[in-house]
Amino acid sequence: MSLMISWCFRLFFFILLQACQIARGVAYNITTLEPLFPNQTLVSSGQIFELGFFNPNGSENRYVGIWYKNFTPSKIVWVANRDLPLMYRDWSAKLTIGSDGNLKLMDGRGNIVWSTNASGQSNYTSAALLDSGNFVLQDANYSEMWGSFDDPTDTLLPSMKMGVNARTGEKYYLSSWRSDSDPSLGSFLTGITSETPPQSFTWNRSTPYWRGGQWDKSKFIGIQNMDQSYSSMMNVQQDIQQGTTYFSIVPYNSPFFGYMFVSPQGYLKIMYWDDGAKVWLTDWMGPNNTCEIYGTCGPFGVCNSMNSPICRCLNGFVPESNEEWNSGNWTRGCVRETELNCQKNTSTSASTIVKKDAFWQISRMKLPDSEDYLSDIGDQEGCLSWCLSNCSCLAYSYVSTIGCMVWTKEDLIDLEEFSTAGEDLFVRVARVKTGGLPQKAVIISLSAVAGIMFFAVFVFGLCKWRTKKKGTIKEPCQGFLRIVLLFCFVFHRCEHGTGNFRKILRVLDSEDKPEKSGELLQGNAWKEQLKQDDALELTLFSFDSILLATNKFSTTSKLGQGGFGSVYKGKMNDGKEVAVKRLSGSSVQGMQEFKNEIILISKLQHRNLVKLIGCCNEGDEKILVYEYLPNKSLDTFLFDLKKKAQLNWGKRFQIIEGIARGLLYLHRDSCLRVIHRDLKVSNILLDEKMNPKISDFGLARMFEGTQVLVNTHKIVGTLGYMSPEYAMGGIFSEKSDVYSFGVLLLEMVSGRKNTAMYDQGYLNLLSYAWQLWSEGKALDLMDEAIVVSFPLEDHAMDRPNMMNVVLMLSSESDLPQPRQPIFTFQTKMPNCAIPSQQESNWSINSVTNTIVAGR
Repeated sequence: MSLMISWCFRLFFFILLQACQIARGVAYNITTLEPLFPNQTLVSSGQIFELGFFNPNGSENRYVGIWYKNFTPSKIVWVANRDLPLMYRDWSAKLTIGSDGNLKLMDGRGNIVWSTNASGQSNYTSAALLDSGNFVLQDANYSEMWGSFDDPTDTLLPSMKMGVNARTGEKYYLSSWRSDSDPSLGSFLTGITSETPPQSFTWNRSTPYWRGGQWDKSKFIGIQNMDQSYSSMMNVQQDIQQGTTYFSIVPYNSPFFGYMFVSPQGYLKIMYWDDGAKVWLTDWMGPNNTCEIYGTCGPFGVCNSMNSPICRCLNGFVPESNEEWNSGNWTRGCVRETELNCQKNTSTSASTIVKKDAFWQISRMKLPDSEDYLSDIGDQEGCLSWCLSNCSCLAYSYVSTIGCMVWTKEDLIDLEEFSTAGEDLFVRVARVKTGGLPQKAVIISLSAVAGIMFFAVFVFGLCKWRTKKKGTIKEPCQGFLRIVLLFCFVFHRCEHGTGNFRKILRVLDSEDKPEKSGELLQGNAWKEQLKQDDALELTLFSFDSILLATNKFSTTSKLGQGGFGSVYKGKMNDGKEVAVKRLSGSSVQGMQEFKNEIILISKLQHRNLVKLIGCCNEGDEKILVYEYLPNKSLDTFLFDLKKKAQLNWGKRFQIIEGIARGLLYLHRDSCLRVIHRDLKVSNILLDEKMNPKISDFGLARMFEGTQVLVNTHKIVGTLGYMSPEYAMGGIFSEKSDVYSFGVLLLEMVSGRKNTAMYDQGYLNLLSYAWQLWSEGKALDLMDEAIVVSFPLEDHAMDRPNMMNVVLMLSSESDLPQPRQPIFTFQTKMPNCAIPSQQESNWSINSVTNTIVAGR
């Protein structure tokens, strides 16, 4: 009897619980007898996902979809009837299970709007929403008959797959919404190819729009700087036997609330929920600049977003249409300038020397599309040999984690040059383009070369004698040496002997010589100067001690890499931790910049300037040893969507003030008057207390106290941070640093890169800031807790000096009104989309840059 009473109580409470859930409009499954109506939602057992009827952005159309339950704003991750909406006021619509066991969405008139097509039938089926976000149709044994994961819309959730089955022809692609208020099928598809190695793509209908490059078993090598913060989330499984290739997101922590989706504008994004800030943040996005749009520079064209213009032809190629190329329309690309030797009808008679082609190496590349993978070749030499023996081979690349890839199609398309990382690509060119000559021409020129080189030695000795006597190289010597050097280069017979001539030419052509106060000493005299100066606490390290400190420059010690080379963490014999900057042979910083930085930093002492401990110069090695700053550079925090939360406004203001005081010291308070010329967030280092220190003085200049303006034809620095009078006219002063400081301020306030505004339709951050200011919406620029902005000016006379900046930062008084920046021109792109190639001929920075730092 008691058992019966207990059972009745349980039944009563179960019925009561069900009644309460129905009253709240909450259901946990759908059956034939329990459909889902517009006033109800289906919730996963862990309260993570929710399914129900919704109207996107106030639309008059109604859909059934799935979204994250407790996150605002909500993101719809799946839609059932995306192409057949219900009417807004159709309250009699329902999602139910039909007599055949399939899910059916029916309107108020009983018409079937959407249904599943599960092949097997069951006497009892039900539908449930799992905590993974998968909406499943189950039989009586809870075996899955159908799942929403097999019918994706625009979003990929963790544990969901995207890919292709080459045998069955099944494709699991993401397809964008038509607009933010219309979930019907849009223009963009995102998927992964079944080739080996697989590639990730976004297509605009059937035309490639963005390409992530080849998969190397851990990452897509066409995505620049694909670090562990999101590459560890990506996983590709390819089964050649089964013909399947699938991509999925594997979270690096649990629980992970996030997703990947393709937007109506074609942007592929990885989003995650920041529980502290209670917002959705972007972890990664592609494309994020014009160069990442497929084929921007056309066939045989190379795109580099740091250059202006961004497109150039490969060596050995010229624009197909000079008129279109010069107007900024690069889509037709480039054509070969000289026919390949292997394609010519060369006579095979004994009297004729058969010419051979060669391969031109290009580094830091996003490899082109449409490669052929040679699985049976196991090294680079074999890859080269195969390509040499096949005239159809236009290029090859050997990537250790992939193997040998060759390109035998008509064109090399979608080439991009990265500032860091990337792969080596070897492009086939006629031998004459790489330094070779027919044998006959070499024989004819040998006597002429020998005679001129003998005479050159005599004249060069005379020039050196006159140099010692007069202190300068006279003009006749300059002209003659240039002719000799040109002759050698034309006949390519001085490959081992032109090093000194190259150095002479750099000295002769230098238009950026230091003033007397900052003159750099020649040879090893600069080392002796450092040793004799008792005021300098600078150590000259041996290369062996540097090797020991960095564990032979091991990858585990590496802190970062840029256009200058690499930086490593080291530990000296006394236990002191240091940062070791090793300049690469191809670095944009040469010996002059190396010496410049040593002499400058060793004489400057300020708490907001990085401290140089010592250096090493043995053989070809150029190494600088700095104090170790554990928080690295400012950009690692400011532009990292996870770390930037550590930079509240108080901390940012402290950093801004520190940078300003450091610049004031350089401009006015130090024993030297110094203009930095490359001030940017990546050159601001942070100590353990987040105090800023200005670094990288390789491009800095020293002046006499009364000197104000200087004109130079050697433009150095980083595009986006250069002042207009410097970038366009070569005129720089301390106000040039003030302009760079203003750009840095905008980045600090907004948390955005100056050159990364394409996704919002603006040329750069300056034009975006001016647009907001003009519309009275300046506060829209702020990043998170930041509530103030700071104006910047283009004209040197309108900018304050650093003393005034420090006073402004410390004062409560009102600041002067800003004027419109020069670098705005077209403040907003049409439809806020990435500009087409026809629209992207931005002539503002069409200046030849000797150094465009990628540091």
